[in-house]
Parts: sequence; structure tokens; C-alpha cells
Amino acid sequence: MNDNKFESKGGMGLAEVIVEAQRCLQCKVPQCQKGCPVSNLIPEWIAQLGQGNFGNAIEIIRRRSNLPAVCGRVCAKERQCEGHCILNKKDRPIRIGELERFVADFDSIAGLEHASIPEKTKGRVAVIGSGPAGLTISGNLSKMGFNVDIYEMEREAGGVLLYGIPEYRLPKDVVRREVKRIEALGVGIHLGVTIGIDYTIDDLFGMGYDAIFIGTGAGQPRKLPIKGMDHAGVYQALRFLRRVQLWQSGDIDRREVGIEPGDKVYIIGGGNTAMDAARTAIRMGAGEVTVAYRKTINEMRALHSEYEEAVEEGVRFMWNTEVKEAIGEPGSDRLSRLIIVENGVEREVEADHLIGAVGSGPAARIVSTTIGIEVDERGYVKTTDEPYGMTTRAGVFAGGDVSDQPATVVHAMRDAQLVAEGIGQYVAAVKLMGKINSRKG
Repeated sequence: MNDNKFESKGGMGLAEVIVEAQRCLQCKVPQCQKGCPVSNLIPEWIAQLGQGNFGNAIEIIRRRSNLPAVCGRVCAKERQCEGHCILNKKDRPIRIGELERFVADFDSIAGLEHASIPEKTKGRVAVIGSGPAGLTISGNLSKMGFNVDIYEMEREAGGVLLYGIPEYRLPKDVVRREVKRIEALGVGIHLGVTIGIDYTIDDLFGMGYDAIFIGTGAGQPRKLPIKGMDHAGVYQALRFLRRVQLWQSGDIDRREVGIEPGDKVYIIGGGNTAMDAARTAIRMGAGEVTVAYRKTINEMRALHSEYEEAVEEGVRFMWNTEVKEAIGEPGSDRLSRLIIVENGVEREVEADHLIGAVGSGPAARIVSTTIGIEVDERGYVKTTDEPYGMTTRAGVFAGGDVSDQPATVVHAMRDAQLVAEGIGQYVAAVKLMGKINSRKG
């Protein structure tokens, strides 16, 4: 490979990266690091990058992150690292996300970093789910000396990274590359296995695991009190995004995605998932895509950059708008119209499809087949702070969206890092007590 010609796919070139890295002021109290949920050692690796030491840079990044190529692309950097950069005062923050993305991509292509596989002597842990929380905790536990197995219900590992974030934001080859890095640490991945159906928590303990981590996310769509939401022309955003990915992977027919060229599509919601669904509908050829949000633009949860890009791509927005009813012929897979209330005025609009993107919660499949795991009134798994992340059943831990932690990729990663420490403490304590009891016996 000619390094002078290297460029992170869709990102910065090598020369541009060096110049950008050298702009870093190397603050004594780095606010960028404070703004990062996983406390990435940002000034340290940027300094190495500015000197052209790419191997050192990726080594420093991987001390705190198992998914740098993902974080560099999908983190809410304008609210986190870059949003805290001191150079924001001049409206020119260091482009930290793009630098991280470059280093991770460069490392993958050049093969700079080769993780050593530690001896697996600490115990065995089963991880349920291979999203950001599952991959992060698996990588951390493996580095700590645990033998780790991931159980994933889908045909490919990656969870929401693969099936919930669109290709234009996070290329799937990037996700697959990061998954392979986790496997390279000695983590086993078992695909097409649904815990709660194929195996229960008790089955896993019976297989010899010392601890179990539930990282299945919040994939159960929240139901809206809107008449007609059970019509076949109404989709949930996560289902729609998943089907698009399955079609792109060649696993389902194009017709099973639902949206056809020229369709009129309405999205309910104001978060990043709503933006993902809207921009994906545009890419699927929809003729008109409209986001209906019940509040104002200033109250929208989505990143402003995501909103601006959606507008540039042709997505329309209706503020202070609620959908009252979805109407379509019985047996049809398309709607005919919606009844909406915009700024207090009720009217009808033509629509072929309605997509709900207003949040989701955890599925009950695992908890319902297991004795001793308590959930709160909303169905989220209850966990403790000591050891961090353990549920009401000893040895079973949970983290990320399933335990009602912040629903961004990097926050799920941060939670998983803390749970990994909790699992390490728990397993060590149990094994110590076992040794003490055996000596007494």
C-alpha cells in the first residue's frame, strides 16, 4: 500500500490528518477527554498521530475502546469530544471523530496492530447479544483473561451496529472488521442462537459459565396510541432498518422491505432513529418523505447535523404535528391516508406508509424464562452498583439499553466497560470463597 495515497473511506487523506492532528493544543486539562463517555485518551493519541506514529496512536485508542472505527463514525461528537474542545471558541474544534476513524481504518488496512491473546485463566463468561455492549464487554473480559462466548440470535454478529444503523452512516464492512478483531482476542461467537428459546439462563450455567451478561438492547418497539397502527402499511423504524440491511445482504427479496420507488412515507419521531429511517427511505426511492414531530425543532433529540443532512437529501419536516390515525384498505400492505393534527388543526394527507420511530424497550424473552431476574415497571432489568451491573440473580449481569442506560453506542460501551469490572470482581470473589470452603472441608 502507498501510504501517501491512503484515505479513510469517505474521510480525510493522510496529509490532511497530520495537519489536523498538529492543530491540537495538548491541553493540560483536556475537556475533549472529559466529554468522551469512555474517557478516550484523546490528546495522547492525537499527539502520536501528529508525529506519524500510527501504531502508537491505535494502541492508545484501544486502551479505552474496542470499536474505534465505529465510534469515529457514529458517535455524537458534536455533543461529546468535539463539543468540549477548547477550539470551539473559534468555531474550529479538532475533528476528533474523523481522526479516530482514519487511524482505525489505516490500522486495519496496514495491519499495524496485532493484539496479543492473554491466557484464559480467570473463568468462563457467556455474553448474550453482539451489539456495542456485547462486543465491548467481550473484548474487555477477554483481555482480562476470561474465556468468552457470545450468543447472537441473528445470522451475523453486530447487533444494532449491523441491523439498526444505516449503511451510509456505518458501512457494514467496518462492523464486520471490528467483529473480527473481537474474535481475534479469542472470543467465540455462536450465531443463530436465541437465548430464551434455544437455551435458557439455567442452561448456560449448566454449560459451566461462571457469569452471564445480558446485552440484548431495547429492540421491542414502543406502541403508540394511534388508531390503525396495526395496519400492514405501518412499520416500526428498527424493523424497517433491519429489513433494508437484510435485503442489502441478499437475505430477503427487495419487495419484503416494503417501501417502493415513488411512495409517500411519513415518519413519527424526532430522534436520530427517525433521521435514519427518513434518509434510508429516500435511498430506497421514496418519492416523498416527511418527518412529523410533536414538538419544535429546538426540542428535537436528533443531532442538528443529522437534521441538516436529512433536509439536504429532500426530507420534509412538520413541527408541532401528531398523527391521529392511519387509514388503509383491509388486506392491503399500503395505506391510503393519515389523519394528522398540525398546530392544532386536523386534516388528511396522502400516505403509502407510516414509520414509527419513538423509542423502544427490552424484550421479555430472557427474563420470562428465568427465575430470579427482576425488572422495573417498564420492563428494564434491575441491576446493582456493587458489583456493578449484577441483576437480582447472582452471576447474571446486564448492561446497555436492556438495563435502561443511555441509548447511544458509546454510552452502551461505557456501561459495558463498568460491567466487565463488576464481573471480574464477582467471579474472583466466588472462586476465592470456593477455595476457602474446600480447604475447610
